[in-house]
Amino acid sequence: MSFVTENPRGGCVLSGINSVLAAIDRVCPIFHSGPGCCMQATAAEQGQSGHKHACFVSGVSLPSSNMLEKEVVFGGVNKLRTTIRGATEIIDADAYFVLTGCTAGIIGDDITSVTDEFAAEGYKVYPIDTPGFAGDSNLGYETIWNTFIDKVIKAPEHKNGKLVNIFGVVPYHDPFWSGTLEELDRILSKLGLEVNTFFTKHQGIGVVEHCSEAALNIIVNPWLFKGPAEKFEKKFGVPSIRFPFCPVGATDTSRFVREVASALKLDDALVQRVIQEEEDYVYSYLAQSIGALSWKRFAVAGDASSAIAITRYLANDYSFSPILVVITEPIFRPEDKERIIQNISNLEYAPAPKVVFASDQWEINQAIRNEPEEITLLVGSTNEKEVALEKGIQFLNGTFPMNERLVFNRTYAGYRGSLTFTEDLYDNL
Repeated sequence: MSFVTENPRGGCVLSGINSVLAAIDRVCPIFHSGPGCCMQATAAEQGQSGHKHACFVSGVSLPSSNMLEKEVVFGGVNKLRTTIRGATEIIDADAYFVLTGCTAGIIGDDITSVTDEFAAEGYKVYPIDTPGFAGDSNLGYETIWNTFIDKVIKAPEHKNGKLVNIFGVVPYHDPFWSGTLEELDRILSKLGLEVNTFFTKHQGIGVVEHCSEAALNIIVNPWLFKGPAEKFEKKFGVPSIRFPFCPVGATDTSRFVREVASALKLDDALVQRVIQEEEDYVYSYLAQSIGALSWKRFAVAGDASSAIAITRYLANDYSFSPILVVITEPIFRPEDKERIIQNISNLEYAPAPKVVFASDQWEINQAIRNEPEEITLLVGSTNEKEVALEKGIQFLNGTFPMNERLVFNRTYAGYRGSLTFTEDLYDNL
């Protein structure tokens, strides 16, 4: 029996791969797919992420073989060859990645043999033979990093004890990805570290190629990047730590700093000084708003990382009462669900909220609509605005998809991002 998901968040694996590549400076995706995949794959992620799009190539400007009936019957490798040739002549990219749509995946076109021809000519052209039907956009994030590990990242010539890689913040699938990475970069840089964010500071394929020189991989996500992290450590000897969400607010961000510092054995005096400076900065502002925000009983609907972080900040740092948390992405591994529930439930100043896993919009709305306890604040995606209006409660569009806001480098993460989040709550009263 077929199953239909109402309002799925994001697109297919092709969409996820495309969005990650689009966020890397001077990288050009090339689609081997049917007409329309370029635009739809872009719209599924970038089109729902605060109206920010790739500025190198995206949407209808992406090179595509535009496979039709002829290619389905006779194969599309010849058309792909001419498409790659045209892309390398017209688009001055540092690297090109050939992505397969459902059509190419079904007929089994050998894209690797074609990309090998261009690699022999000296072009950095890489195949990613994972058709769109293989999974969702979250899988796309892991797929591209598996490809990087297998085909792009070079063995380290030397190790840099101060270099770290950040993983788990998914471009466009997190509307605040740019600002979040900039804030994490700012904090870690104060600790004397060099940071590969991969998607900010105009970091390009050269940074990806040499990221094996890092001393540590930092994963800020409760479940993503498990397989790539293991492969990365086995192939390049770079260990990983997982912070199970992207921290929001002084309490959890200081915990994040301490865990990174412990893994790298950083100077304790420096770590304490940075934490003291950052916490003083945040609390000096929060102290000025005491009484401005009334007490709220809140619900959160969003991806696991955002939902955990927002819940913990509002409960632990701002003394709001959590009632309901809806995790809106499909989580399949039991250990991941346990990690998510534990981080939502283990609160310092509030009882644990109800946790619901639902990726279908009807189920999400029903969980919010039928919650017996009173909810006075809902932080969610554009998709939850309707049920918030129906219940007559305050609503803040703070998770993906985000169609009603323009987001450049805004973030809710870290020390300073939590001030932005609190401001947004106040603006929306």
